[in-house]
Amino acid sequence: MTSTVVRETFQLGPFTAPRLWTGLWQLSSNAWGTAPVSKIRQAMGRHVDLGYTAFGTSDHYGSAELIFGQFRASLGSPDSVLGATKWCVFKPIELTREVVAAAVRQRIERMRTHRVDLLQFHWQDYDNKDYLLALSILADLKQEGLIAAIGLCNFDSLRTEEICTRFPGLVVSNQVQFSLVDTRPLHGMTDVCTTHGVKLLTYGTLCGGFLADKWIGELEPDPYSGQLNPSQRKYLDMITKAWGAWVLFQDLLLVLRGIADRHNHDQGEGSNISISNVATRWVLDQPAVGACIVGARLGCAEHPAENARVYSLRLNDADRAAIEGVLSTVDGNGGRRLVETVGDCGAEYR
Repeated sequence: MTSTVVRETFQLGPFTAPRLWTGLWQLSSNAWGTAPVSKIRQAMGRHVDLGYTAFGTSDHYGSAELIFGQFRASLGSPDSVLGATKWCVFKPIELTREVVAAAVRQRIERMRTHRVDLLQFHWQDYDNKDYLLALSILADLKQEGLIAAIGLCNFDSLRTEEICTRFPGLVVSNQVQFSLVDTRPLHGMTDVCTTHGVKLLTYGTLCGGFLADKWIGELEPDPYSGQLNPSQRKYLDMITKAWGAWVLFQDLLLVLRGIADRHNHDQGEGSNISISNVATRWVLDQPAVGACIVGARLGCAEHPAENARVYSLRLNDADRAAIEGVLSTVDGNGGRRLVETVGDCGAEYR
């Protein structure tokens, strides 16, 4: 990235946040590769130097909260970096104020901070309406200064609407899967978020790395070959079973490569827009999207400079029409098909 690149920002509750975040989920398992903690912290520093001043972690990403906390505490101005984490309720619990406060304080302790910048709340069982009680308690803890902002994680459109109506202005974000392959947020979620002023923080935007130049002309990979990481196995299934087929995905890649080539020609020498840049820009341009969270194998494989090229890219009407030409061939409406076969946002985890 050069100094001439304008880093886009958006308002997220009390924070002015960048539109590209670094996702730390790959620290949850050695399946993505491993690196010494010292190298991981050095990689975090490189990301911050390049303008990636927001990191997304979780209570179930292994040591990610701890490593991030160590890194941020080492900075001269720790508050210049935004740390988003999660409190995920996957199983029935005895929901009391003490239980919720203990979960929040654990996040604070692990991240070495005085408050959680953004606490993203996930609730597994919609049949148990205690998620409303949990949010009421979180709102109280926010008033006490333990949380700066509250978001949701993988909530569907119906419950997001319910929560925003019950607690006006409380929720600032919802983290959901969103990409050119998975356009489910366009079928209800973006309308809800636009109405209530909620920003989408998107993941899976590059389909585990499949939305990249390296996959043009490649045969469909074998998910059992041992060559794919957990994210790639997940998104390969999404591409070939839920969305369409590998051959159609190849059509999409070629269209994206053509768009990138046209913009490289227009921008002149030194421009190197990639398929990943086009795919990310398309998501960033969708209603209610605040930021794309890009996973990084810190200390192993990182692409911060390449990813930042998205800031210099602006899609035009012809670009969007070319993309839509491919998407519309997926049962006439790929996003609606996924809503019908997989379910609304977050349904794949329930």
